Parts: sequence; C-alpha cells; structure tokens
Amino acid sequence: MKKKIMFTGGGSAGHVTVNLALIPLFRQEGWAVDYIGSVNGIERELVSPLPDVVYFPISTGKLRRYLDWQNAKDPFRIAKGVYQAYRLIRRRKPDIVFSKGGFVSVPVVIGAWLNRVPVIIHESDITPGLANRIAIPMAEAVCTTFPEAAAHISKGKGRHVGAVIRNELTQGSAAAGRKLCGFTPGKPVLLVMGGSLGAQSINRAVRQALPELTEAFQVVHLCGKGQLDPARTVPGYCQFEYIRDELPDVLAMSDLVITRAGSNSIFEFLSLRKPMLLIPLTRQQSRGDQILNAHSFEKAGYAEVLEEEGLSPQTLLERVRALHAHRDAYVSAMASGQKTDALAEVFKLIKETAKGR
Repeated sequence: MKKKIMFTGGGSAGHVTVNLALIPLFRQEGWAVDYIGSVNGIERELVSPLPDVVYFPISTGKLRRYLDWQNAKDPFRIAKGVYQAYRLIRRRKPDIVFSKGGFVSVPVVIGAWLNRVPVIIHESDITPGLANRIAIPMAEAVCTTFPEAAAHISKGKGRHVGAVIRNELTQGSAAAGRKLCGFTPGKPVLLVMGGSLGAQSINRAVRQALPELTEAFQVVHLCGKGQLDPARTVPGYCQFEYIRDELPDVLAMSDLVITRAGSNSIFEFLSLRKPMLLIPLTRQQSRGDQILNAHSFEKAGYAEVLEEEGLSPQTLLERVRALHAHRDAYVSAMASGQKTDALAEVFKLIKETAKGR
C-alpha cells in the first residue's frame, strides 16, 4: 500500500521552504503527499500549484505574545483547527506528519498526537519559536539547523542536520537574471530582499541611498507585496514585489545581498556563497531570533550585521561598501564552512520514523 506523508507549516515563506524542498523527494518515491495549512496564508499560494499534492485548509489562530483583542477569539479558532486536523488525519491516515512550524502547525501536531501518528519537526532558528515549543513534547524528533539549538530542545529529541536547501536554487543562470532585470555584465549586482512581506525600513533606506548605490552596483530589489515604488526609475535599479520561478536566476547573478536574518534565507545565501549584510528584526518586532541568527553568522565570518536601530542611508552605504571590499574573505569563510547534506538526512529520518511506526 502506498505510503503517505502529511506536511504542515505556514504563516511566512520561511515556514514553507523546507517542505517545498522535501515534497519532490517523496513524490519521486511514490508517496502520497497531503498538506495542511491555513485558509489564506502564503503556504496555500506556494503549495496549491504543486502537482499531486492535496491541500487542506483549516482554521487557525495566531499565537501572539502581546495584548490584542483578537487573542480572545483565537483559542476558539485553534480549537476548531485541532478538531479539523484530527478529523483529517483520522480520515487520510498518514504514516507520518512533518511540521515546519508557524502557528498553523500547532493544531496539526496535536491532531497527529491524538491519532498516534508520529511527528518530525524542523526548527530553523537557534531558539525554537512559540509554535514549536508547544509542539516539541508531542514530536518524535526535532531537526535543527544551528548546532546551538540543541541546548533548547528536550534531551534526546534534537538532531542537528544543518540547513535544508532547495536543489533548484543552485540551478540558476546569471545571464537569465541579467536579462530579466535589464542589467549588463561587468558591474556587480546587489540583491535587496526583505522577506515575503518586505521590510519598510530597509526599502526606505535603500531607495534613499540609490543615487550612490547605483554608482557602484546594479540593484535588484524584492520589496514585498504592495511596496513597489513606480516613481523610482533610476538606471541600474530593478524592483519586484516578489519572484518565485526566476529566483534562482536572480541569485546566480547577485554578488552581494542585503536581507533580514531569517534562518532559511541566510542559509540559502550561505550555500550559494553570497556575502550578506544582515539587518535583523528588532526585539520589539520579534522574539529576537533573527538577532541571534545574525550574530552567529557574523561570528563565523559569513556576514556583516547592521542593527535596525542604526539603519540609515549613510550607514547602509558604508556597510555595503565594506562588504564589497572584503567580499573575498567572506566567500572564503563560506567555502570552508561545514558541509552537510541536510536534505538527504531529514528525508532518511522521516522514512525511518514512518517505517518504524
């Protein structure tokens, strides 16, 4: 009888990318693949077009750490989601559930636990997010990207595997990227990427610094949904809300990257040996995970870090120029870093856990 896996994870692109890397491997081996996500989250947009993957939307509540009137409604949404996930898992009978985290994953992990279906979790950051902290006691194992994460995982459950990288990211064409953006060979390319929803502070600083930036660089700017600025028609500057299919080509042509410090993205840039200027979310905007990620990369010699509190057009220019001046040292550090085939290791662990059920 055909084996079946159920994936979950969402709320941001970072909570989907590892699943997108794993799904083709299971399809190639003939597994049936289901995905439980939210009704309107980005995971539905990214997963629904995949062939032979059945997407099931459920009710979700956001796990907030701050006061909000929506907090009064969310327990009921989460309870409804648990009931929906429990019924789906009972009906679909997966051999295993793989969770990438995000608030949508909590009802799914609870539903799997109630159905006695084993769960494998992936944690990208140094410290687990709230959703994964709730889910870890119900999981068989937790795959971690950072070795430092082991200290924050229940004893015996943590498995340091390294970064899971999508194979297609390594298949890009620099020439195709330049054609897409109207760029020319010979002048370095700076990629600015603030996440799937963009980053207003980074967008603002980059646009204010464009006259000086475009003297030395061609700039491709992934600015986030609804954050295009049609008035910016500077030569050597190209902007998109978000790109998907052409992303490998844009990465192939890029020499430097300005980005947030979400774990999945920065490990992808590391695997491609792209020197980074990291501008992590502040503790007021997040739980501080991006700050830890950024300084871990800085310590390893992979990136420069600019705290958002110190971000201005001038400091941005200074750090980008320093990054470019020392780019060879960053590339050398990246090349000598630890190399693991995390994708194969996670794939093997999932199959072994399902087999031993």
